[in-house]
Amino acid sequence: MSERPLSPHLQVYRLPLTAVLSITHRITGVLLSIGLVFWAVCLMAVAEGEAQFAWAQAVLRSVPGTLLLWAWLFSLFLHFSHGVRHLIWDTGHGFYRDTLDRYAYWELVAAVLLTLGLLILT
Repeated sequence: MSERPLSPHLQVYRLPLTAVLSITHRITGVLLSIGLVFWAVCLMAVAEGEAQFAWAQAVLRSVPGTLLLWAWLFSLFLHFSHGVRHLIWDTGHGFYRDTLDRYAYWELVAAVLLTLGLLILT
């Protein structure tokens, strides 16, 4: 057995917030794609008739359906906020260490506030 030191694993190494948000951005993109497929299924159910529309309503008004809908909306706002941060980066701003973390926190706050704002409006 070798006595060489091992590189740190993810259990030891703490990823920076920008790396976590980058991974989250990719995950939310996948979730949004899955949600859009479900949205298309719901629209087709509405076009099919009353029975399928009742099914779509029952799914969306159930507790799991409502939770999934709000999670999807939070994913949408988080993905949008991260995209805005990338637009800021495209202008050449926000690459200093302190601004990276600050923009990351603003991104999270914006996603939460947009989701809560929509919840209050509905």
